[in-house]
Amino acid sequence: MDADDAASLRRPPACLCVLCGLPAAGKSTLARTVSKLAAQQGWRSTVVPYDDLIPDHAFQLKVVEDDGRLQQTQTEWRLHRQAVLQCIEQFLRKPQVLAEPPTSCHINAAAWGRCVRALLEPKSLDRSPLLILLDDNFYYPSMRYDVYQLARKCSLGFCQVYLHCAVESCISRNQSRSQPLPTEVILEMAKRLESPNPQKNSWEESSVALNSTDNLPKGDIQRLMELISSALSNPLSPVDDNVEQKACQCCFPQTCSNMLVEYKYAALEVVHLSVLLSCALQEADRLKCAASVVHQADQACRRLVSEAMKNARENKVPPERMRSLAAELNESKTRFLHNLRKQFLQEVPVAKEDDIDVEHVVKTAVDVFDQEKKNILRIFINDHA
Repeated sequence: MDADDAASLRRPPACLCVLCGLPAAGKSTLARTVSKLAAQQGWRSTVVPYDDLIPDHAFQLKVVEDDGRLQQTQTEWRLHRQAVLQCIEQFLRKPQVLAEPPTSCHINAAAWGRCVRALLEPKSLDRSPLLILLDDNFYYPSMRYDVYQLARKCSLGFCQVYLHCAVESCISRNQSRSQPLPTEVILEMAKRLESPNPQKNSWEESSVALNSTDNLPKGDIQRLMELISSALSNPLSPVDDNVEQKACQCCFPQTCSNMLVEYKYAALEVVHLSVLLSCALQEADRLKCAASVVHQADQACRRLVSEAMKNARENKVPPERMRSLAAELNESKTRFLHNLRKQFLQEVPVAKEDDIDVEHVVKTAVDVFDQEKKNILRIFINDHA
């Protein structure tokens, strides 16, 4: 057992609580309320506001060269999100030392200092439970899964609260802010937001959904505090086999400059939920099964690309743009299939084709690619129009 492991055993109970929902759904207000109630319970608490930690330029498009071609991409924000979790982990392992943000990701050091300053006071370094509230939209399961992975890695409690708020109310509240987001961003995020779903993702079982269109009743607040208390009392256990199950990291370039939303594939969820593991089987069976899934997905994706090109021609997209469209669709397909195979092999250490509903896996995965295809096609058609 190394020093960090020994320290973790001596560490008081701690919990990572994810606050997710649309912008202006009331997450920051709820975080302040929970922090006050946590103090009454004798818990230490802090709020980690992603908006303050991640700079605006992380969401901006930038042009990069790929095989001699210039293309737009927007992937830097992912590095910043990882840096936030790295800071939390550093602080948990060595709370007496103010963890500096990784310089390569440029997390706002002053904002991070505010997050942990009160926790660094001598009277705070005791055995009282620690609650860390992560305030962000967390609209994709893969974003929340990263936090779950950290909680499991560090043997922390983990829970989630989803604030469901009518889109109209979010837009109205947003417009009253000093620096409102474009309404289009909220509308786009509302289309893509995937709320916690314990039936689909077993790791999201410790979740509660609250309707924040109006003021939250005391009963809802009490439910949340009970959820947090339960999470503190039931920390997660690290994986036994040291196999890190990471949520899908692949992402696709955002070419629409008025959006701050990046398209991501949830390949982990697609595969993780569709497989039925049996007893230990040969490695060859696993590779054969992965090859079958990827092959069938490839055939289906090729048909979708052909349909998209036909649609573009019918909409009279110019020939030079047709070439660009074909290149982007094929690059998108290649990345998708690569990550599908990678995640499949990571998530299914032992399996053969008979143990898995391959047809369902392929259909679910291709549905994700179909949506991405539609997004790309819409941008090209709208640009032409």
